Order: sequence, then C-alpha cells, then structure tokens
Amino acid sequence: MSTVSRASLDQKLALAKRCSQEATLAGAKAAAVATVASAVPTLASVRMLPWAKANINPTGQALIISTVAGMAYFLAADKKILLLARRHSFEEAPDHLKNTSYQGAGRPHPAFFRP
Repeated sequence: MSTVSRASLDQKLALAKRCSQEATLAGAKAAAVATVASAVPTLASVRMLPWAKANINPTGQALIISTVAGMAYFLAADKKILLLARRHSFEEAPDHLKNTSYQGAGRPHPAFFRP
C-alpha cells in the first residue's frame, strides 16, 4: 500500500478548489445570459399574447425564468468540471497512456484521431 504525502494532498485540494471556482464562474455567466434570454420573450409574450396574459401569472413567469437560469448554470458548470477533469487526468497520466495513436496498420491516422 502506498503512502500519499501531505504536499500531494494539498496540491490536489488546491487544484480542486480552483476547478470548482472556474466552474462556478462559468455557470454564473451562463445563468446570467439565460436569464436575459428567457426573460425577454416570457415578459413580452405575457404582454402581447392573450392566452399568456390570461394563464401565466407573475409566479409562473418567475418560475419559467428561474428554471431556465438554473438549468443553464448546472449544464455550464458540469461541462466545465468535466472538461477540467479530463484535461488534468490526461496531464497526470503515464506516458504510455498518453500516446493514443495506433501504429499497427502501417499508415498514419487522420489528425482528428490524435490527442
């Protein structure tokens, strides 16, 4: 069983904090954009469309807008976390795992197969 040093754990903790902060910022940006993008048509349709004016009260409007903002936050933050995890796991991988190109056929692969 291998032992893990305190410095290694501190380094991993600092990396995790930085990644979570980046993901939070990306989620907040996406939520702000989604709030504006959903508020404008929601509020405009309540003012102009008779069906929406009769059936969507202010609570429903707020629910529509906040649901879109929450979904955008979650999706953007999750996407950023996965991107950073993939990047860091590739950086820490052994060299024999980093070389993902297959050389057995005698011809090089197209560029989109290379990392």
